[in-house]
Amino acid sequence: MIGVFKKFANNLNSIFKSKTLDAESIEELESLLYTADFGTETVEKIIEAIEKNLKKQTKGDNTDPLKLAETIIQEQLNGSEKSLAFPFEKKPKVIMLIGVNGAGKTTSSAKLAHSIQKQGGSVLLSACDTFRAAANEQIKSWSERLNLELISSHHGADSAAVAYDSLLAAKKRAHDLLIIDTAGRLHTKKNLMNELEKLDRVLKKQDESVSIENWLVIDGSLGSNSIDQAKAFNEVIPIHGLIITKLDGTSRGGSLVGIYQALKIPIYFIGTGEQPDDFYPFNIAKYTKALFEKFES
Repeated sequence: MIGVFKKFANNLNSIFKSKTLDAESIEELESLLYTADFGTETVEKIIEAIEKNLKKQTKGDNTDPLKLAETIIQEQLNGSEKSLAFPFEKKPKVIMLIGVNGAGKTTSSAKLAHSIQKQGGSVLLSACDTFRAAANEQIKSWSERLNLELISSHHGADSAAVAYDSLLAAKKRAHDLLIIDTAGRLHTKKNLMNELEKLDRVLKKQDESVSIENWLVIDGSLGSNSIDQAKAFNEVIPIHGLIITKLDGTSRGGSLVGIYQALKIPIYFIGTGEQPDDFYPFNIAKYTKALFEKFES
């Protein structure tokens, strides 16, 4: 993950390249943090701590503002890490990925499946985005590329029926994990609730003991807009985890902090590219190291 936030890290280090704090450098830092979408609460805490620390210094002394900022960001993310421990206690484990179109649900479905596959697990993909014409082709392409089993149907089919058949197949074939890729629609809260509730209801009608985890996939490059999306989904369906995508090549890496502060929902994975392995279990220490890594311009 190191190198993902190279642009942000270079901008950050350039502000303090002399390792000397003054009013101008603090103002530049504040602007950079807001631009990167760390959120008002986090930015204010960092600036307040740096200014307070500056007042304590005797003339001629240097401070370490980068380390101070890193520590505060880690504190803001306290409790955000949650791992997907394999092997699972009960199989098949069912994870339903939800989110708006373009967030990266289908790609994340494949990457998540691949991550469990690499650990020796057996995964079944369920193509329940039957509303988008290209959705089936996209997930089929991924399944062929990664040698993953897929249950799908035709465009316009009943997504709940696909989910029902997928759970049957996952149990019959002893898969460890069933990943349900849902349609990315948020036209109205009522429509979203009805669709997602139907999927949940149909699956539990087949097996009352099935435990379904709803993971929200959100585009981290959207900054504060992604927080609004997350809040909208969280109002209509319980969200158990987050996957934050498209963190590659963007200076808005701080949106992850704002999202967690707004929702207090654990972050399982982050996506940083288009390749199957550009998918990492979220780790606070590695995340902040990537933010504060020093690179040459």
